[in-house]
Amino acid sequence: MGNELDFYGYIRTPDIRMLYDMKEVLYDKEWLSQAGNMELYYMYRDLYRNKSDLEKIKEHNLRYDITIIPPKMLGREYVKTAGHYHPFVPGTTLSYAEVYQVLEGTATYLLQKQEGDMITDVMVYVAEKGDCVVIPPDYGHITINATGETLKMANWVARDFSSVYEPIKELSGAAYYLLVDGFITNPDYAEVPPIRTRETTDYPELGLSAGKDMYDLVDDIGKLEFLTRPGEYMPVFEKVTA
Repeated sequence: MGNELDFYGYIRTPDIRMLYDMKEVLYDKEWLSQAGNMELYYMYRDLYRNKSDLEKIKEHNLRYDITIIPPKMLGREYVKTAGHYHPFVPGTTLSYAEVYQVLEGTATYLLQKQEGDMITDVMVYVAEKGDCVVIPPDYGHITINATGETLKMANWVARDFSSVYEPIKELSGAAYYLLVDGFITNPDYAEVPPIRTRETTDYPELGLSAGKDMYDLVDDIGKLEFLTRPGEYMPVFEKVTA
């Protein structure tokens, strides 16, 4: 108890990611061998303001979530999410997209594109309160809290798929780890490209602007179609990855 979230009067309890859930993807295995299991972060899924919003969100095959990541060091590594890819949209060769917004704190988002057995692109965004970050099709991603403050972030995503954790788990994490001294490459990857540091930006064509609460897109929900029909929004994703 004590981790409930009040979202427009609805009291929600989280799914909790524990340290031992993450054992395959952590850098500091020596520290892990001595560490007791502990709570790392909290996921509040399928949130809505009222029943009318919920019906609209379901009708458009979407889900709105909030994740809270308190500050913590995992040995030499900053606390992070487990990391995952998205499955393909049925009948296409593109995976689903996703979008995040920082509500409190600062997030470091690491995005990596896998083509065959190779990682062909790695992008890193440092996002502040109000910033939005779009995860384009075919990119895996992790979120890192590299600060001494709690990170609270929201995401919109298609509701009818399960995240794909295995490719990142099998390679002991993402292509890079973020330690106190900075990013280092993950030696389990045969080869990784250098990190491209990206600046957050607005996507007015998607209704996404820094400081504008993206939950409010529930009232203009057609703007979120890029999450479920990414093939129709490739010019936007090319802007993300350019």
